[in-house]
Amino acid sequence: MAAQRMEGRDHPQRPAEDELAELEKKLLWLATWTIHNANHVRPNIDGLKVGGHQASSASLATVMAALYLKALRPEDRVAVKPHASPVFHSIQYLFGNQSREKLENFRGYKGAQSYPSRTKDVDDVDFSTGSVGLGVAQTLFASLVQDFLRAKDLGHGPEGSRPEGKMVALVGDAEMDEGNIFEALLEGWKHGLRNCWWIVDYNRQSLDAVVREGLWERVESIFRNFGWDVVILKYGRLLEAAFAEPGGEALRRFIDTCPNQLYSALTFQGGKAWRKRLNDDIGDQGPVTALIERRSDEELARLMSNLGGHDLPSLTEAFEAARKHDRPVCFIAYTVKGYGLPLAGHKDNHAGLMTPAQMEDLRRRHAIRPGHEWEPFEGLALPAERLQAFLDAAPFNARGTRRHEAPALALPARLDVALQPAMSTQQGFGLLMHEIAKRDDDFAARVVTTSPDVTVSTNLGAFVNRRGLFARESLADTFKRERIPSTFNWEFSPKGQHMELGIAEMNLFLMLSALGLSHSLFGERLLPVGTLYDPFIERGLDALNYACYQDARFLIAATPSGVTLAPEGGAHQSIATPLIGMAQDGLASFEPAFVDELAVIMRFAFDYMQRSGPAEHDANGLSDAHGGAAYLRLSTRSIEQPRRAMDAALAADIVAGGYWLRRPGPNAQVVVAYTGALAPEAIEAVGLIAEDRRDVGLLAVTSADRLHAGWTGAQRLRERGEVGEAHVERLLAEVPGQSALVTVIDGHPATLGWLGAVQGHRVRALGVERFGQTGTLADLYRHYGIDAQGIARAAQSMTPGRPIRHLRAVG
Repeated sequence: MAAQRMEGRDHPQRPAEDELAELEKKLLWLATWTIHNANHVRPNIDGLKVGGHQASSASLATVMAALYLKALRPEDRVAVKPHASPVFHSIQYLFGNQSREKLENFRGYKGAQSYPSRTKDVDDVDFSTGSVGLGVAQTLFASLVQDFLRAKDLGHGPEGSRPEGKMVALVGDAEMDEGNIFEALLEGWKHGLRNCWWIVDYNRQSLDAVVREGLWERVESIFRNFGWDVVILKYGRLLEAAFAEPGGEALRRFIDTCPNQLYSALTFQGGKAWRKRLNDDIGDQGPVTALIERRSDEELARLMSNLGGHDLPSLTEAFEAARKHDRPVCFIAYTVKGYGLPLAGHKDNHAGLMTPAQMEDLRRRHAIRPGHEWEPFEGLALPAERLQAFLDAAPFNARGTRRHEAPALALPARLDVALQPAMSTQQGFGLLMHEIAKRDDDFAARVVTTSPDVTVSTNLGAFVNRRGLFARESLADTFKRERIPSTFNWEFSPKGQHMELGIAEMNLFLMLSALGLSHSLFGERLLPVGTLYDPFIERGLDALNYACYQDARFLIAATPSGVTLAPEGGAHQSIATPLIGMAQDGLASFEPAFVDELAVIMRFAFDYMQRSGPAEHDANGLSDAHGGAAYLRLSTRSIEQPRRAMDAALAADIVAGGYWLRRPGPNAQVVVAYTGALAPEAIEAVGLIAEDRRDVGLLAVTSADRLHAGWTGAQRLRERGEVGEAHVERLLAEVPGQSALVTVIDGHPATLGWLGAVQGHRVRALGVERFGQTGTLADLYRHYGIDAQGIARAAQSMTPGRPIRHLRAVG
């Protein structure tokens, strides 16, 4: 069994690296013990497996020791492989940034997180990880943001100019199956990626299997083709020394041609298995046999597991060499999954847990006394003072916490736009962005736009025309140079404020995430604005969720939306996106009908993106002091615009989520609530209904998300004995109890269907539940019953009395 054969964890004496080698062993112990404690020592009340990944952590312990304790600098930022979370927390524990209490409560309530989290962990996490692949790509986009700031002579903190940092990802080899990683590689190549390191933990094992033979040669060629340096860390110093012995070349050939599954199996079986296989396959009764026989079983097992990813000198030299240039580097570090543990090499070890007996054997080998498991220097061969001094001098930890802050940018009192008699919200968005582009202030200078190849069709064109596209080196617009007439005069330069992206929504949200963390990562605040087609939010939903989980701050304008995009058919007609907006944590969702509403909402969003107060509910049930990202669901449908004064009270109602376009009377029998582009149908329907029903009300819902969030938040406040009343509770308190609500949206009816629960009204929720047809607006609205006649028909079914006049029979 590999358990007993892998005892050779001790390295040959390296005087210059004694502290690093000792602390590497401590990291392996702490990470393994943290998981063991959570599963076998801490009381398990509910009986569920707590889990953890001892083998996946062990394979990166050496790499992370070399990085964090020697190679990294304070300006570097790291995305840690999700399953190496225990090693990360152990490093931070040794640095003094993590508490023993949280380690003891690993994967418990408010303990150290299963996967590193910027928002839930206390120990200076740079990038959250967990959804595999996304943290990897995030480092690429963070590097592009660093270049953006540098090109504009930003990135200067109170202490002066900050040096360029390396954006580092620790990548599981199976993680490289994620398609978003390769989408990001394309974008990095286009933008001239710099200062990015991806370190691949090439242990050749995934969750279910061993990595396919020959795959990594293909991956390596992909990186080289995209302009990356590829550094292969395959052999450690013990193996290199053995190769120099007589017969060593035969040993090298054996390793180079050994299938992944066989290498893993032999590693698990240990020295005796290695000896038999090597003698059978390459033994020659001469120098090769002598090379093998000069080593005991223990020494042979140590030799054959001495891969580059477990060799501190090889790693530190490679990292220091890569610091001397700014080219992107992919390090392929050969490792053993479960290195130093009895799980090493077994194909089932991904989520395997060591038994108490195995843990006791590891305790003996690491000289850990019972009751001293958490002591930082227990069992190590060097004095505690010397080890602590080494930790204190580690460059990465030299300046303490590495989170930056940036002041909020001053905003104009309001965003103005010239209203036309009829407009769409998408058109209004483009005009508002153009007005921002005309400004000569810090606010306009910090707005950064980006879009996945739909810049023009989402109405960002005017902004880009005025502000330009970003590139580190200037690139002229060939059409302009050749004097060919074009609506868009786009030139690339370091002055540009638009980040051009290819048509990949995952990249859009990862770029927004990196831009939206600029204030924390680099100490410079940006106001990112991204646009895409609303139905394709779902294509990038994992990355959007990831961005929000990191608390990145940005504004999404998603347009066009809904079955209102009638001729395009079901493939381009979004149904579920209003529910996504409501359900997504960290994202305030809006769907205005009119451009004056949009102007108020955008101004609020730019302010909301910069807030950093406590996350507690205010008296309205919202957590507005904390802030977050914002999402606008916009439409291409041109509708008549109201002529009205935008006073402070109306603006506050719009931001809160809704207002009375027609206030209900004391005898109201029905109220219509609408959101977005269906405003004309709702207004027309109220006209029809009012001919035969009394005191009809019309509620304009600008944000179902904020109405619902305020309502649930206010209920929680009251349950705790505090004062709270939501905006939607105040609105619907004006509706008589006997009145019925008819809600209508160009999306899933559940978006507004909950309104009846606020004050106990009966509800008929109209909307779209099936993929759309092609056709005209009249065709589709009639098909789904969301036209004026359909709304009036729903009102008639909900209220007693004579039939509503002018209501056509259903055809």
